[in-house]
Amino acid sequence: MSSTPRLILASNSPRRRQLLTDLGLSYEIRLREVDETYPPHLRRAAVAEYLAAHKADAYRADLAPDEVLLTADTIVCLDHDVLNKPADEAEAIAMLTRLQGRAHDVYTGVCLLSGDGRRTVFSDRTQVHFRALSPAEIGFYVRTCQPLDKAGAYGAQDWIGMVAVTKLEGSYFNVMGLPVHRVWEELEQLGITALGPTV
Repeated sequence: MSSTPRLILASNSPRRRQLLTDLGLSYEIRLREVDETYPPHLRRAAVAEYLAAHKADAYRADLAPDEVLLTADTIVCLDHDVLNKPADEAEAIAMLTRLQGRAHDVYTGVCLLSGDGRRTVFSDRTQVHFRALSPAEIGFYVRTCQPLDKAGAYGAQDWIGMVAVTKLEGSYFNVMGLPVHRVWEELEQLGITALGPTV
C-alpha cells in the first residue's frame, strides 16, 4: 500500500458523509445494492459487525491496492429485538411507541477493508434513554421528518432527539451512524488522516 491510501466510503447515508467531512477527511463515494439480511442466530453487536463486513465483501474485488474501503451499519436494539428501518409510517409509529419511555441500545458496526487484503471489523454501543412520548408527538415526528431511512425510526439529530433523548451513555456520533473516535484511530493506523504528513 502507498504512503497515502485513498479512503472509499460505501454508504448512501448523508450523516456518515457529513461526519467524515467534519473530520477533515478526503474520500470517494462508491455505491451498490447489497443484501442486508443476516443469520437469525446473531444478536446485537454481532449483527452490526456482520452487516458491515458483508457490505465490504461486495466491493472486495474492485479495490485497488492503495484504497481503503469503509462500510458501516447501525442497528437499534430493544431487549432482544433488532429494530431495522421501518417499511412505512405505521411501522415507524409502532417502533417509536415501543421505544418511548425506555432505554435502548444503538450499535454501529464498521468494516475497514484495504485493497491489499487487510480487514478490521469493530462496533460501538451507545445506550439511549427516551422520555415518555405522547401519540401526538410520535405522529408529528413521523409525519414531518419521515424517518423511514433510519434504524429504529428515528435520528438523534432530528426533532425527536431534542425532545425525547434524556441521556446518552456512549458516543452521540455513534447514534448518528459512525463511531468517529474509533474510526479516526483505525484510519490513522492505515495512514489516512486529515493532519498531513507526520514528521
